[in-house]
Amino acid sequence: MTTAIVREWNDEEGWGVLDSSETPGGCWAHFSAVEANGFRALENGQRVELVWEAPGQDGYDFRAVRIVP
Repeated sequence: MTTAIVREWNDEEGWGVLDSSETPGGCWAHFSAVEANGFRALENGQRVELVWEAPGQDGYDFRAVRIVP
């Protein structure tokens, strides 16, 4: 897993962008990847652990497949 920081999170739509040293330019993420029951939102600046894969969506090279708050 990789440590990442939540750059921007859209609570209403349930998606956002995470930054880490291994995902230059950011990593696209969807709330369905959050490994916590009932979580739809993350906070900007929150530190998380993530597993990612390429290619991503919406212009990002990486997509989060698992996020651990």
